[in-house]
Amino acid sequence: MTLQDLRGYAGAFCFGYPFVLAWYWIIGALLFRLIRGRHEPLYDQPPKLEEYPPVSILLPCHNEEAHAEETISVLASLDYPDYEIIAINDGSTDGTAQVLEALAERIPRLRVVHLRQNQGKSTAMNIGALVARSQILVGTDGDALLDRHSLIWFVRRLRSDPELGGVTGNPRIRNRATMLGRMQVGEFSSIIGMIKRAQTVYGSLFTVSGVMCAFRKRALHDAGWWCPETITDDVDVSWRVQLAGWRLSYEPKALCWILMPETFKGLWRQRLRWSEGGTSAVISSIGTLLRRRRWSMLVIWLNYAASIVWAYLAVGGVLLWLVHIFAMSFDYSLLTSNPLAKSWATLLALTYLTQAIVSIAIDSRFEPGIRRSLFWIIWFPFAFWLILAATAVAGFPKAIFRRRGKRGVWTSPDRGFR
Repeated sequence: MTLQDLRGYAGAFCFGYPFVLAWYWIIGALLFRLIRGRHEPLYDQPPKLEEYPPVSILLPCHNEEAHAEETISVLASLDYPDYEIIAINDGSTDGTAQVLEALAERIPRLRVVHLRQNQGKSTAMNIGALVARSQILVGTDGDALLDRHSLIWFVRRLRSDPELGGVTGNPRIRNRATMLGRMQVGEFSSIIGMIKRAQTVYGSLFTVSGVMCAFRKRALHDAGWWCPETITDDVDVSWRVQLAGWRLSYEPKALCWILMPETFKGLWRQRLRWSEGGTSAVISSIGTLLRRRRWSMLVIWLNYAASIVWAYLAVGGVLLWLVHIFAMSFDYSLLTSNPLAKSWATLLALTYLTQAIVSIAIDSRFEPGIRRSLFWIIWFPFAFWLILAATAVAGFPKAIFRRRGKRGVWTSPDRGFR
């Protein structure tokens, strides 16, 4: 095999991998809609349940003085008869403790736990689970606003299948002041929503959304609860719950409105953390995965490994291209006259257009105004792959060389402009 052959294979993989994966998601999302969504009630018209088991909402808070009152006020008005709210103040250095105590005085269903030092979100979730009175635990974040019917949809889904260990909900972006914020509306529809629908159909989820998820306490016990060392608690616990023999599912009618970064610095820090934490979880799981023969999880593992390879090839290809341009008088006609490159670029553009149209057709049931974001949704897949490549290349070595036993503490993220 010649060097020219290797370059050809690498180029085909760089173009072909996003194309194949996009259609994998599109087909899976359409199957999800066909199998589960056709005869389902609308998200704002939940059916009556035969019984309403108690639910404990775990709300870890670190420096959430600016958001805690709004978040907990919304949680206190959910349409569900029997639930408690457990706010875990994880060593906050602002006025979070005082805000939580004042809220507890006027909201009877709110209980507050204080940790003296920042122990990390996973430890905060474990403490909350320890004091929770219910067998169903719902996790959310200090800046998130749960839809009033979300608990009904979670409980309904868990009661429909005793093998489900957890259910993830449908986060929606609520800050859209900048181009970056509006583009992320497209991400949560045309990327994240599609991925979770497809993975539910195909058998295993890469991760729940930590801002919007529900677990059976028994499933968490079997998985060993949340790991204090992880920096992405949602990815890590998702893998361990499924490796323990439980399944996860996506419930798009359980909505949650969230704040996301609207600066490139904030977005980069968030995605780099996601990449590092996801890679750590995937690497640490391989032994258990093979030993317990969780073949549906192996498909996700292999796909993640392929995404890392793709990222390094893509970034390496771009760097070589820049070297040719600035150091070797690169011939631009090679790009404009190459029919294969033109056809792949056209094919990818049409695929992303199809992806955007399908995602809007599906998600307009949950967010009717999303059609106005079509322009941004079409373009986000391009940005998604660029961000994926850059953060994968930077995050992989961080995950490999991360010191074992280091606790995964957290800092307040960029929540955008409001």
